[in-house]
Amino acid sequence: MSEIIEGETFRNEDWYGEEFADRVYRGCTFLQVDLTESTTRGTVFEGCTFGNVKFNASRHTDAAFTRCTFTRCNFFEAEFTGCKLVGSTFAESALRPLRVSGGDWSFVTLPGVDLRGVTFDGVRMREVDLTGANCAEATIVDVDLSGAQLRGASLVRADLRGSDLSALDPGAVQLAGAMIDPAQAMVVAQTLGLVIQETVRR
Repeated sequence: MSEIIEGETFRNEDWYGEEFADRVYRGCTFLQVDLTESTTRGTVFEGCTFGNVKFNASRHTDAAFTRCTFTRCNFFEAEFTGCKLVGSTFAESALRPLRVSGGDWSFVTLPGVDLRGVTFDGVRMREVDLTGANCAEATIVDVDLSGAQLRGASLVRADLRGSDLSALDPGAVQLAGAMIDPAQAMVVAQTLGLVIQETVRR
């Protein structure tokens, strides 16, 4: 049975390299906590607040950070594998380089965040808020971006192959040099109001 911790505040804790498993944190606050090179496996954080927390080089597997708020946190070289971050918000946080494989990041709020060169692979990101985010040269492959808010985002030279681009307004984002596959090209063309017809050879 998982250990459940509710409503506690952790301040100035040094948890460098710690391993967390089978714990549930509900409504807890973490302030200036060092989680550098820590690992979480199956750990759950529900409605928690993180302020000035270091997640540098941390590894998270099958963990959940749902409805959490991250303010001025550092995720340098952090990795999330199969994690659930539904409804969480990131503000004034450093998220690069970051690698996310699988999991559910739907309804996550990332407006104006610097995501240059990050990797999202096979992630569910329905209705994610990437308004004004800088995703230049990011790898965003096989990602469900249906309903995503992308206005003002930079996707310059980003790899978008296999991702759902149905919410993409080509006129409201920067797309120069972005990589897409033929099926996505059809979707983008239709969004622009183009009529696609097969060439009739005579």
